[in-house]
Amino acid sequence: MFKLRKAEDFSAVFNFRKRLSSPHIYFHYAPNTKSHPRLGYVVSNRTEKLSVRRNYMRRLLREILKDQLSYNVSFDIVVRVRKAFYKENHKQIEGEISSLIKALPI
Repeated sequence: MFKLRKAEDFSAVFNFRKRLSSPHIYFHYAPNTKSHPRLGYVVSNRTEKLSVRRNYMRRLLREILKDQLSYNVSFDIVVRVRKAFYKENHKQIEGEISSLIKALPI
């Protein structure tokens, strides 16, 4: 997967003001001119204090999206965690991400 790296890329996605939500996750998205998706992840300190758990959430999201998102989608997507989740919620998070991907206006 390709990553959003620059602050202005994240700002462009947030300023586009299109969002999908589930109980644990927000998908902020904006169309891009490339032929592949670019992803960014935001897990705030307010959501989870421990960096180990924040990094676990990022890794889990990256793994699930790598399996479920196709490369022919041309969107910039920022995945923002709104509620903390852990190992016992793995299947629920997979279901939420798949429903959010299906709701993208492709």
